[in-house]
Amino acid sequence: MSSWLILLLSTLAMTAIVGVRYLVVSGAFAWATKLREPGLYRGLDQQIRREIGWSLASAAIYGIPAGVVAWGWDNLGWTLIYRDAGDYPFWYLPLSVFLYLFAHDTWFYWTHRLMHRPFWFKAAHAVHHESRPPTAWAAMSFHPWEALSGAFVIPFLVFVIPIHVASLGVVLSVMTIMGVTNHMGWECFPKFIVNGTLGQWLITATHHQKHHDAYRGNYGLYFRFWDKMCGTDLGLGHWDRNLKRRS
Repeated sequence: MSSWLILLLSTLAMTAIVGVRYLVVSGAFAWATKLREPGLYRGLDQQIRREIGWSLASAAIYGIPAGVVAWGWDNLGWTLIYRDAGDYPFWYLPLSVFLYLFAHDTWFYWTHRLMHRPFWFKAAHAVHHESRPPTAWAAMSFHPWEALSGAFVIPFLVFVIPIHVASLGVVLSVMTIMGVTNHMGWECFPKFIVNGTLGQWLITATHHQKHHDAYRGNYGLYFRFWDKMCGTDLGLGHWDRNLKRRS
C-alpha cells in the first residue's frame, strides 16, 4: 500500500473518529439534559440540526491535520509523542497535560477575541452565536474559517512539547467534554465548585453562558486566567443550575 493511500486513510479515519466522538459525547449530554432539565431544548429542533451540520463539517477540518500527524507519528517519527512512560519523569505526565491545556487556552482566548471584531464576527464567528441559547450540540458549531483557526493547535503542539500518548488522550478528552458541558445550557457542576476556589480559575457553563448572553468577555476555553489578566472577565453572576432561567 502506497504512503499516499495510507495518509488518505489516516485522514479519513481521524475525521470519522472526531465526528463520532462529537456525536457520542454531545449526544450523551443532550440525553442527560433531557433527563435532568426536561424541556430545556423544546422548540430548538431546527437550531440543533444546524449545530450538528456545522459540527460535522468542523470534524472534517479537525480530522485532516490530526490524520496527517497520526500518519507521521506512526510512520516517520515526526512528533514528540512517546509511548514509554519511563522516557520522562512521572511528574511530567500531569505537567504536560497542563502545558497543552494552557497553550490551547491561550491560543483560543486571543483568536476568540479576534473573532469578536466586527469583520471576523460577521465573516465567521456569527455562525457559532446563531445558537441562542447554545445546546449540548453547539460545541463544534463553527464556520469553516473558525474551525481552521483551532484545528492546528494540538497538531502543532505535538511537534514542540513532548507528551505521552495517554496524556494526549486526556487532553483531547478534556477538550471535548468541556466544550460540550460549557454550552449545554445548564450547570453540571455543584455550586460549591463553581463559586469556590476552582470556579475562580476554571471555566464552566455558568461562566461561558455569560459570554453567549453578552456577546463579549469571558473569552477563555478552560481557564479564566487571560480574562482576569486582560480585564475581560464578566464574572459568574447568580448561580442557577438551569442557566436559561436567568438569561
